[in-house]
Amino acid sequence: MSLAKNFDIKGKVVAITGGGGVLCAAMATALGEQGAKIVLLDIGEEGLKRVGDELSAKGIESIGVKCNVLEKSSIQAAADKAIEAFGHVDILINGAGGNKPQATTGPDKSFFALPEDAVNWVLNLNFMGTFLPCQVFGKHFADRGEGNIINISSMNAFTPLTKIAAYSAAKAAVSNFTQWLAVHMSQNYSTKIRVNAIAPGFLLTNQNRFLLTDEKDGSLTARGKTIIDHTPMAKFGEPEDLISTIQWLVAPSSAFVHGIIVPVDGGFSSFSGV
Repeated sequence: MSLAKNFDIKGKVVAITGGGGVLCAAMATALGEQGAKIVLLDIGEEGLKRVGDELSAKGIESIGVKCNVLEKSSIQAAADKAIEAFGHVDILINGAGGNKPQATTGPDKSFFALPEDAVNWVLNLNFMGTFLPCQVFGKHFADRGEGNIINISSMNAFTPLTKIAAYSAAKAAVSNFTQWLAVHMSQNYSTKIRVNAIAPGFLLTNQNRFLLTDEKDGSLTARGKTIIDHTPMAKFGEPEDLISTIQWLVAPSSAFVHGIIVPVDGGFSSFSGV
């Protein structure tokens, strides 16, 4: 197979949860520019419209569907709309996730005082928000006998970071579940269904920008400096840095890649700090 054919995804239908967010918008744009048809799934209608308009302006075929990844009926309804629009879905990218300040420890918030509802929110959004779409779209893939699932884990899944206990635990669950599901789908349904994950390192996004850099002058915060000091490439990543890995995992080039979590982290996971 030629190199170009190895990475050909023209005509593939890609469903992306969290599609209204910065990282997933970058994925949707890049895959759409390669000829994929995009199904944006997000609970936020404003983000769906913004990203959908951006895709349309580039001539990318897409639909946006409001979807709550914590409600199976909502996911099923979204999947039905995607199938109605494009006939089937080939690829699921589980991009929905995030942290919550109330579930984060700090000088004014002890671990012992973290509210249960905030911790549950983080655990549910990141883990159940991956688990439930895998059930719905995984059943579609099982019925078709083929499909491709890519979950979004994190550096926290390898070694938990300070302050964010719930988020670290949730992403560790995502990594473990990715490996479990890979085996389960192969042994019970089809060896043509693949399941993998990427583990982004520290990317500057709207969510964390002012935790890592000063809002006024752009200088590094104490936490931002610690991260850079422990990242051999000595920089934060950008959303676009995830694209080539996503492209590889969705394409025929990775046909024998199954049940792995790929760090995209500038070397952070390889450095002991010494």
